[in-house]
Amino acid sequence: MLSPVAATDLRHNLTFNREQTLEKLYARAYPMVLHYVKQNQGTADDAKDILQEAIILLFEKVMHGRLELTVAVTTYIMGICKNLWRKELEKRSRKQPWNVDIEDNLWEEITAEPETPVLSLTNYVEQLGEKCKTILLSFYYFGQRMEQIAEKHAYSSIRSATVQKFKCLERLRKSLASLSIGHFKN
Repeated sequence: MLSPVAATDLRHNLTFNREQTLEKLYARAYPMVLHYVKQNQGTADDAKDILQEAIILLFEKVMHGRLELTVAVTTYIMGICKNLWRKELEKRSRKQPWNVDIEDNLWEEITAEPETPVLSLTNYVEQLGEKCKTILLSFYYFGQRMEQIAEKHAYSSIRSATVQKFKCLERLRKSLASLSIGHFKN
């Protein structure tokens, strides 16, 4: 186990010999990250991207004095990479490519059924307005972080965006309050 002094040494090396230190970290960690990503539905390019992101996070933590290492640096980097890759896989699983043929078939099925109208959650989200719709979809469907949403909608802070998301969610809940789950089933 490494002592917290190792983080201080790493900070010193990154401050005075940044390029060489980063290249060494990258070279040591890349084979492990590549193996992990390939074993979990990824490519070599995915591994490079994830490792670069992890090294940036490590660099920021070290330079801001917020890192206390209790394991080897490569083990720490690998942990970051695993978490980043899991998040990436979750995002990818949510984003299914839309097929125009499927869309046509869906419209045919919908127009072919003149039965009682089936309520859709999407209809209620649409009624909230464009701003609420994009905030809720960005956060819950696309998995974007509040930082990204705040920036996209030009909020003054992440807190403002979070409050707006909460208000939109409450409006959606109120509009759905009188309905039961049966209204959404075929």
